[in-house]
Amino acid sequence: MQHQKLKQLGGVLLLSAAMSLSAQAQEKKANVVVIGTGGTIAGAGASSVNTAAYQSAVVPVDKIIAAVPEISKIANVRGEQIFQIGSESFNDERLLKLGKRVSELLKQSDVDGIVITHGTDTIEETAYFLNLTLKSDKPVVVVGSMRPGTALGADGALNLYDAVLVASSKDAAGKGTLVVMNDEIHSGRDVTKSNSFKVETFRSAYGPLGYVVEGKLMFYRLPARPHTTQTEFDIDKINSLPRVDIVYNYGNVSRAAYDAFVTAGAKAIIHDGTGNGSVAEQIVPVLQEVRAKGLQVVRATRTGSGVVIRNGEQNDDKFDWVVTDDQNAQKARILTALALTKTNDSKELQKILWKY
Repeated sequence: MQHQKLKQLGGVLLLSAAMSLSAQAQEKKANVVVIGTGGTIAGAGASSVNTAAYQSAVVPVDKIIAAVPEISKIANVRGEQIFQIGSESFNDERLLKLGKRVSELLKQSDVDGIVITHGTDTIEETAYFLNLTLKSDKPVVVVGSMRPGTALGADGALNLYDAVLVASSKDAAGKGTLVVMNDEIHSGRDVTKSNSFKVETFRSAYGPLGYVVEGKLMFYRLPARPHTTQTEFDIDKINSLPRVDIVYNYGNVSRAAYDAFVTAGAKAIIHDGTGNGSVAEQIVPVLQEVRAKGLQVVRATRTGSGVVIRNGEQNDDKFDWVVTDDQNAQKARILTALALTKTNDSKELQKILWKY
């Protein structure tokens, strides 16, 4: 009888020890919040061969997470739906709402990292905005997919797994907002979408920061420009963004778009010029007029990469214009809008564009 009781007691102790180890294992796993905003990663097509023709933003974030059960082995994950839209419909108001919610979550002691599922069309803009405005070293990862989950060769499940892996890793801390796609880890500052349908669409001019290989993070370089805790932009203190518009340039470009944006109340215009941010002879006086009305004029290049040289194609000092450095027009719009919350002085604006 006594032997039986001892045996039972031993079983209870073993069970208790096992439960304790299991609880410790759960505690060791990072706590990651996956915020759903819609996009292709939340999309569905009528057929498994529909990789480009489908309806985006229809699958809720909890179902996206549930479709990748392997995630539970690397982190304690919970989902939160903030939007259900195609990312082409992101605007400044939604950008601010997302940023403020991410900031709230990052302040919580039970949140170790954030993953944002996002449409690929404007991932680069959202990632850059968060990279400049969040005040935390905790990992924030933006992820999407080029194919809906219903398609053959769907890339969303692995992208999400990799994103959670990165967000749950201490190695990803302090590197700014990241974009994880197609086994690559990119800086939110550098990455851009380069192809309309291929899964390897995301590229950085200076290469990715690293890779995710067989469930392991492999970093090879660090971001050189200031980000997150190193910037003067704080999402908690920004409640609106000044209007900044982009005018794409081409042969035979007219003044119509510039005039329309001035009338609409823009505070700055990004001149997305040919070559080194070139300005056609008929547009030079137009941009002089724009600047004379108090709007900032920022020269960018439509080429997709390279540095716009100040006083190169145009006499920026004479006209009091600003250049973007190496940022494309859509990212220059984000940075210019943030900069205008701090200053409307063109010289200070130029310093900010060169800095970030």
